[in-house]
Amino acid sequence: MYSTLERSLGRSFSLFRRGVHSQYVITNFNEKNGLKEIILNHEKTKNSLSLEMMSSLIEVINSNKDDVSLRAIVLAAKGNVFSAGHNLKELQQSTGVDHHKLVFKKATELMKSIIQSPVPVIAKVNGFATAAGCQLVATCDIIVCSDTSKFSTPGANFGIFCSTPGIAVGRSVPKSRAMYMLLTGEPLTAKEAYESGLVTKVVPADQLDAEVNKIVDKITHKSRKIITLGKEFFYKHMDLSLLEAYELGEEIMVKNINMEDGQEGIKSFVEKRKASWSHK
Repeated sequence: MYSTLERSLGRSFSLFRRGVHSQYVITNFNEKNGLKEIILNHEKTKNSLSLEMMSSLIEVINSNKDDVSLRAIVLAAKGNVFSAGHNLKELQQSTGVDHHKLVFKKATELMKSIIQSPVPVIAKVNGFATAAGCQLVATCDIIVCSDTSKFSTPGANFGIFCSTPGIAVGRSVPKSRAMYMLLTGEPLTAKEAYESGLVTKVVPADQLDAEVNKIVDKITHKSRKIITLGKEFFYKHMDLSLLEAYELGEEIMVKNINMEDGQEGIKSFVEKRKASWSHK
């Protein structure tokens, strides 16, 4: 838990990971006014999702996640490649099957940490997102990218079909577009990604920060408790049949209405005033 002073001043951190020959900063993050921005910071490997990178991301995403002052998380990257996906050096035969299992287990843990985060996770993409990097982007709740960004799942080109990236991509875009990406390896332009539903918004690179900040501002003016409830329900109902989803939806709506912030929202609307959220 962070102090009141730290919350008021904002925080800026770097997670250090020991390399074979030197020490480098693999993930930067800063937090201020309820927003935690996490920056993939290893251009040398095109921000590949190595075990170290994934462990670092999981650690930062989950840190202080229950602090009510945290309202949103933004994933960004340094350089012109958001992430090139898994580090293929870790998937060579010499590293062994057990290591390969660990890599993909860690990747699943990373995706679950985004889905299960109590606050919205927003991808801010300015560059290329490929393979597991595309999976990382597609797993986020909201994706905003620059108009020069591209997205691909080119694993088949290298003899490794993008099976796990296809899980996230296949739940974001129509089947034929997902299969096009997975079978040909050809990238989608930012415009094509938007038209396919893979990304939420496309803006010029110099407007990327402003657009993401605008979205974060909309989120932070709402009750964190209600946002958390809604996000959790959304992912639960996606795995249910239509009728089961409606049954669960009825329960959640009643629960929502009878929460402190649910009643505050109703009262503020009736009384024509700004709501005062307790986030409880």
